[in-house]
Amino acid sequence: MSIFLQVLAWVFLIFGTLMSLIGVIGFVRLPDVYTRLHATGKVSVFGVVFLLLAADILTPLVTWKSLLLIFFVLMASPSVAHSIASAAYRTGIPITGNRDELATKLDNRPPKGLLLK
Repeated sequence: MSIFLQVLAWVFLIFGTLMSLIGVIGFVRLPDVYTRLHATGKVSVFGVVFLLLAADILTPLVTWKSLLLIFFVLMASPSVAHSIASAAYRTGIPITGNRDELATKLDNRPPKGLLLK
């Protein structure tokens, strides 16, 4: 294996670990389930993708397995995050903050502060 590929794999390992760490910190520190889903659904997924790329470079015998795993992670992550957020909203878990734009679309009522003539 060339030095370039080893350095690239180590860069992917470090970057993937940092992205996963940022996702975990976001999951612990953010205030509600919706913002936590953003941290785990976006940042941590890219951490996993970079770690799988590093594993693919370091062990080329598993190229198809790692590429297939990357494909499934990238395809499933948005759907899973949306399903969890939708279930949380429909069960009444409160949103931290003062904006709830989805309530106006579901209930067909005007948003707060909007005057209708």
